[in-house]
Amino acid sequence: MHFDVVVLTDRRLLELEHGDWYSQQVHKEDGLVLNALAARGLKVCRKAWDDSEFDWRQAGALLFRTTWDYFERYPEFAPWLSAASQATRLFNSAGLIRWNIDKHYLGELAQKGINTVTTHYIEKHDPRTLRQVLEQNGIEDAILKPAISGSARHTYRVSPNNAAELECIFAKLVQQEAMMVQPFQHQVLVQGEISLMVLDGKVSHAIRKTPKHGDFRVQDDHGGSVHEHRASDEETRFAEAAVAAVPHDVLYARVDMVRDNHAQLAIMELEMIEPELFFRFHPEAAEQLADGICRRLGR
Repeated sequence: MHFDVVVLTDRRLLELEHGDWYSQQVHKEDGLVLNALAARGLKVCRKAWDDSEFDWRQAGALLFRTTWDYFERYPEFAPWLSAASQATRLFNSAGLIRWNIDKHYLGELAQKGINTVTTHYIEKHDPRTLRQVLEQNGIEDAILKPAISGSARHTYRVSPNNAAELECIFAKLVQQEAMMVQPFQHQVLVQGEISLMVLDGKVSHAIRKTPKHGDFRVQDDHGGSVHEHRASDEETRFAEAAVAAVPHDVLYARVDMVRDNHAQLAIMELEMIEPELFFRFHPEAAEQLADGICRRLGR
């Protein structure tokens, strides 16, 4: 059976669990996208990305939405991504996904004049200790995390005072993968992190994420909370310029930004693989996404 668009999810999220608020939230937001596409005459369905029984050539396009296990299963995901991109069209594209998965892209954005949180990369097998990295870059209070990560995996707040406690973890990690350190952005504790959804090049809506008391991580996995936010003209221009600087076609992006330690807007991350887009705060954005897909499919 052929479908115009298959909306992709994580196998664990495929079935609705009626008593689980998280499952209900995922299905509500994926449902908004499915309904918007169907309303435009497209034949749609929702499947797990690792569905081995479905022939991806039977899909006109695949739309990544809630494939939130991909980075935990990257050795499986990477070859699947290559095969799927040969079989059909992907939104966002495989090229963009590969570019976005590695946070070295922040350096590319900075070279194009987009203000990003200052980032120092520690390449795989770097012989330095964590304390040496901090001292050489003049950082007293930093965030350490892998260059490829998600959901705050191996994310630590580090200073010369606790670097010794993290040296063993750091030494093990840097033998396996590239790492990065960024000066801790103190406004995260005050104002949180702002996320603007950019669909087909235009900001649709925004939210603010704040950490729980005593933590610095804004993700809800770690107790963070989400609030509605009305983006200012400055924030809107900044988000749209950041997405425009990406060297790929971008159907959807979530632009995570803060006021940096110099009080300037700065990119924390551009999420363009499977970002939560918070459609529940602005259901009309699902229509904007559907319009962008239809335009690209020539429908």
